[in-house]
Amino acid sequence: VPTIGDGGRSIWGSNSAVRYLSAKYAAGTLGPNDPGARSEADRWMDWQLSTISEPMRIAFWGLVRTPPEKRDLKAIEEARRKCAELLAIPDQALANRPYFAGNSLTIGDIPLGCHVQLWMRLPIERPAHPNLQRWFDRLCARPAFKKIVDIPLS
Repeated sequence: VPTIGDGGRSIWGSNSAVRYLSAKYAAGTLGPNDPGARSEADRWMDWQLSTISEPMRIAFWGLVRTPPEKRDLKAIEEARRKCAELLAIPDQALANRPYFAGNSLTIGDIPLGCHVQLWMRLPIERPAHPNLQRWFDRLCARPAFKKIVDIPLS
């Protein structure tokens, strides 16, 4: 479980850590102050956790962390198909905006950005999701994303 320590406080859980860090160090930017923009960011964090995480976990662990001779190819393919279907939802949401909560990067983009990075780097067939691709390209242009998230899947 991802855990961070900050000033004697231990925060565990990826999305909890993102929310904590944005509230403490980036309030008003990564963590929007406007309730409407904040609800958009929170919604996408929750969607990532409740909807795309499980099929992405199956695909990632099956293809990257499992030796080839032990892979469940049927489960991996089912997860790949499910992810492709589910990623049409954020693709549509990004049709008229550059980021999930509007015109700038927020906490809503961070967890899903990590999952989409896996999706884009796995050796699989992917349907076109042009809005999601443009968003991912914007993330990849960010030095911190390139350094910390967009690393080889070995």
